[in-house]
Amino acid sequence: MNCGDGIDTRQIDELFINLDPIQAGGRLTTDAMKAVLAYGDGYSVCDHCTKPFRLDHISKPPLAEFHRDLASFLHMDVARLVPGARRGFQAVASALVKPDDPVLLTAYSHYTEFLSVEQSRGIAFEIPANESHIITADAAADRIEEVIRTTGKKPALMFVEQVDYQYGNLHPVADLIRVAHQYDVPVLCNGAYTIGIMDVNGKELGADFLVGSGHKSMAAPAPSGVLATTNEWADTVFRTTGIQGDLTGRTFGVKEVEMMGCTLMGVTSVGMMASFPHVKRRVKEFDTQLQYVNRIVDALLSIIGTKVLSEYPRKHTLTRMNTTDSFDTVAKTHKKKGFFLTSALRDRGITGILAGSTRVWKFNSYGITKEQADYVAESFLEIAQTEGLPCSS
Repeated sequence: MNCGDGIDTRQIDELFINLDPIQAGGRLTTDAMKAVLAYGDGYSVCDHCTKPFRLDHISKPPLAEFHRDLASFLHMDVARLVPGARRGFQAVASALVKPDDPVLLTAYSHYTEFLSVEQSRGIAFEIPANESHIITADAAADRIEEVIRTTGKKPALMFVEQVDYQYGNLHPVADLIRVAHQYDVPVLCNGAYTIGIMDVNGKELGADFLVGSGHKSMAAPAPSGVLATTNEWADTVFRTTGIQGDLTGRTFGVKEVEMMGCTLMGVTSVGMMASFPHVKRRVKEFDTQLQYVNRIVDALLSIIGTKVLSEYPRKHTLTRMNTTDSFDTVAKTHKKKGFFLTSALRDRGITGILAGSTRVWKFNSYGITKEQADYVAESFLEIAQTEGLPCSS
């Protein structure tokens, strides 16, 4: 089967248990798949678009209601759809950061957060992690004071990750935000790995801005995401255009500058909306997913020499492992070298771990069933035993 000349049909999630770190939370629901077929045309949501000609005002399909529901779901005041989390970072940085403004990020901030600061001509300062790979409130306070002391300015913005992409650790965001607010520093909480996966309450966290990824964690087509904020900041980040053509005198209504007008046309917006009822239900079941990932991690840790680099027991399904002293010892003499592990897993119907990885690697078990978790755990043990690696009982 193929989708056209040279385009093979993708059947990863149909044929395998997929543990890919960035794909697990973005698998489409059946309703989203239907939306892909029905709304695949570029401007398919614009059939009934009338004044003020803006995405968040379209009532058929019910995108206006969806925007309100998203804000309520996140316990924030206002929400907009954006083309991926990175465009949420970009919008906030564009609105708040001026040239040479200091901006705080963390040792685990995503590269797109850095790029949003660079595009706004800000200066990046990082908050270091502790030995447990956690960003602490004390470290944030120390860094804020250092920035103020050395630059003479308080940071224009602080980015914090609720769960980071490197270790999948859950950081004390509420504490970090509380510290930042003591210095009157607004905070963007990066929920790319949490919004749509676990229950996120922006008001309880104290976040000024929440950013989520539709295609990473909300079972939505790419590129999609959400930016939510409070009434305090809505007029800043969602400011409307005031520019006018000098020859024609043209103006552009209530188009939002940082949003570049409308954001998600067609399948991305409707696919995200179609999955939303499923997403609202699944965040309530996150504790079950934690049981499954810990089942897999426990099995891996029973292979002598294996370490988990993420916090343990796991508080998120994205996990970083170190098998330098276990599977990598096999790779040194195996005819397939470092590819033996992913090859053996694929033979057992498991995929998603970076090919050739036997030292430090990540996986994300989100969305699997109990039976699949047991199977993955047993598969790792079976591979270890086949290769002569000792395992504890």
